[in-house]
Amino acid sequence: MMADVFQQSVEYPFSTLHFGNDADRQFQAIVAIHSTALGPALGGCRLVRYTSTNAALTDVLRLAKGMTYKAAFHHLPFGGGKAVIIAPEKIRDRRDLMNAYGDFIDSLGGMFITAVDSGTGPDDMDIVAKRTKHVVCASKQFSGTGDPSPHTAKGVLRGIQAASKYLFKSDQMEGIHVLIQGVGHVGIQLVSLLKTLGAKVSVSDVNQQSIKTCQDRFEVSVVEPEEVYSTPCDVFSPCALGQIINASTAKQLKAKIVAGSANNQLLDGSYGELLRKLGILYAPDYVINSGGLLQIAYRNDQQLMAREIDRLYERLITIFEQSSRQGVSTNVIANQMAEDFLRESKLKHPLPAVHA
Repeated sequence: MMADVFQQSVEYPFSTLHFGNDADRQFQAIVAIHSTALGPALGGCRLVRYTSTNAALTDVLRLAKGMTYKAAFHHLPFGGGKAVIIAPEKIRDRRDLMNAYGDFIDSLGGMFITAVDSGTGPDDMDIVAKRTKHVVCASKQFSGTGDPSPHTAKGVLRGIQAASKYLFKSDQMEGIHVLIQGVGHVGIQLVSLLKTLGAKVSVSDVNQQSIKTCQDRFEVSVVEPEEVYSTPCDVFSPCALGQIINASTAKQLKAKIVAGSANNQLLDGSYGELLRKLGILYAPDYVINSGGLLQIAYRNDQQLMAREIDRLYERLITIFEQSSRQGVSTNVIANQMAEDFLRESKLKHPLPAVHA
């Protein structure tokens, strides 16, 4: 039985919810729009198996809010939204499924711009782009921005360096032990960046093929998934799915820093405070993982993207310093920054709308 969505909105506020269903094409999807105060809602499309429709609904609502805050933190002209496609046990025709998704997005009339997320990639967005103009992350052939994962990984690296500078007084990665949970599109890019800088890298993933691909390319140690939280390291970098920091896992952590690309890493915001009390420095997820959004916003302008990704370093240092001075968690500080800008409801640096 599906939960009362208006009761859920108390914990996970939203503006509008949209449900798509096409049994012939195995298509079941939810788009959640959290806010359009700053512009059309922008968010990725997640294609994963869910245990229930309720689980999918909770996921999309949490993710949509995170996108609002991510765009507001960077003063970008986008609102926050997210899409989830509830993956069938076996997809008969992926093109047909993505065509259905493209039709669904087009029916929303531009209030939501879709992008990639877990389970989808630029090839999927190419299919969607044939059905709607309200899409990014497609290939150049469709005037898209392409794969955002390299830029997301660059932002995570800058975030790890900022946290290391703040805590260890040096942002040099030589000899720093980083344990990466999840070596998919972003995780494996992060491995490459860290290894180039001389870091010691351990990896963990439930997907053994992803582990093998990583081991074939890099010298890394492998940590079993059940030991990932209790393994000693300098930096724990969650780069898979979210809600992994809870009362149990937080107390198992042997890391001094949590800094990764996963969305919604905290089971809820209160666990940021638990990490603070445990002496673990947390880089707020929607700040450190925003490199992909910056790529989309700045339309692959290499100079602008490099500048804005580099700014993540200083902005995270500011968050860490304010957290220490005010005695509150880093995620609370990041939220305050985003909410201050949302209240202003005006843009300091207007950008062309990507859906035009």
